[in-house]
Amino acid sequence: MSQEYSRTNTDWASLSAPSLEDFERLAEVAFARLPEQFRALCKGVVIHVADFADEDVLREMDAESPFELLGLFSGVGLAQDSAVTESGRLPNQVYLYRRPILDYWAEHEETIGALITHVLVHEIGHHFGMSDEDMERIESLADLETH
Repeated sequence: MSQEYSRTNTDWASLSAPSLEDFERLAEVAFARLPEQFRALCKGVVIHVADFADEDVLREMDAESPFELLGLFSGVGLAQDSAVTESGRLPNQVYLYRRPILDYWAEHEETIGALITHVLVHEIGHHFGMSDEDMERIESLADLETH
């Protein structure tokens, strides 16, 4: 047994992959750690967790594999939104795709919580029309709030 394994006291042999419900809780925690001003602007955005994007979304995104898409923003971004609310319009939504996120996680040295935060911020960032630099700053603020 490696020293690192014994220091962490993680019993990897008894752990299983996070379920959809686990991902929902992780997404809730990730969202709660985002800066308050950012969360306040997200009023009405609904977060969904699914194993994969559906076939229509994969076709629309021209994805060759269902593992290509970690998340998706669906709706009208604030940059394109008008002051008039359209009747019957669905709320803005963010989808997190569990299996592609787990696949990415297995291949990279990043915690599952950090990865879910990254995907969540990136997809919500589309809602705001943010640049990659803006999204990185929001993520770093979320990281600071966890320490």
